[in-house]
Amino acid sequence: LILAAVTLLAPLAVPWLGFVFSLAIGKGLAALGIAMLLRGGLISIGHALYVAVGAYATAFLMRSAGINDLFLLFICATLTATLAGLVVGAFVVRYRAIFFAMLNLAISMVFFTLLSKLYHLTGGTDGMRVATPTVLGQALSRGTFDLVLQAVSVALMVAAALMSDRYLKSPLGEALSAIHTNEVRLEYLGVSARGVILVAYTISAALAGLGGAITAVAIGHVVPELSYWTLSGQLVLIAVLGGIGGVPGAFIGAFFLELVRTFAADYAADAWNAIVGASLLIVIFFLPDGLYGLLQRLEKGKRAA
Repeated sequence: LILAAVTLLAPLAVPWLGFVFSLAIGKGLAALGIAMLLRGGLISIGHALYVAVGAYATAFLMRSAGINDLFLLFICATLTATLAGLVVGAFVVRYRAIFFAMLNLAISMVFFTLLSKLYHLTGGTDGMRVATPTVLGQALSRGTFDLVLQAVSVALMVAAALMSDRYLKSPLGEALSAIHTNEVRLEYLGVSARGVILVAYTISAALAGLGGAITAVAIGHVVPELSYWTLSGQLVLIAVLGGIGGVPGAFIGAFFLELVRTFAADYAADAWNAIVGASLLIVIFFLPDGLYGLLQRLEKGKRAA
């Protein structure tokens, strides 16, 4: 809630932060899905696939289906990514460890190739334009729309965080953590490990698809690189950076990375990669539980005092 308040109030003083925050929320949603899988001991280095599915679904819905309302676009894009996650998940949940990670990577790279080569459908490497959607039937100027998108994105972030927290604390969510510690024992209790992972995988795909839809309308353009392996790696990094000990970790990691990269690129254009890398190394070496873990320790210290 504090992060949501900062996201809404900070752009009032620095307007361009609204765009950065919208992108951070999109990545945070996708990283939250990856953090869920990490709780089950599963690493997906191909989850950018579902970011691209959500983004391109938004572009196709506007171009071919004539759907222009923001909320309807978000719903349809999320459902499309959910269906894609269900189909792919039914296959990849049979595998574990490096095989699970590499299969996700392979599928995402096949999708990247299709997006790049099917020029007559996807625009190839040039991508597709995403026009400014309407909001409840009302056409808004780009400036007004950006403010609405920011508010809607914050609301979706809070709603996704609350629902994800409820899921992780449910018996199904606890079973996901049990897969990481002792999958065989879970099977002996009569709980299908594949079924548990499939649910988590489908939810993670839905979150990534929603993040992709937010990214698409925020930027106004979608390109095949949204499904490239570098974005998948970045999402895993965000999840680890923020910490998988709690739902807010994914969003904290996303905001941290986007802000560091933005300010580094602005004030040290020739060395921004080094600055981002150094910041990440500091967090990884000295904060093994991530940024959210640091906040938890500080809170416990205040209570003890």
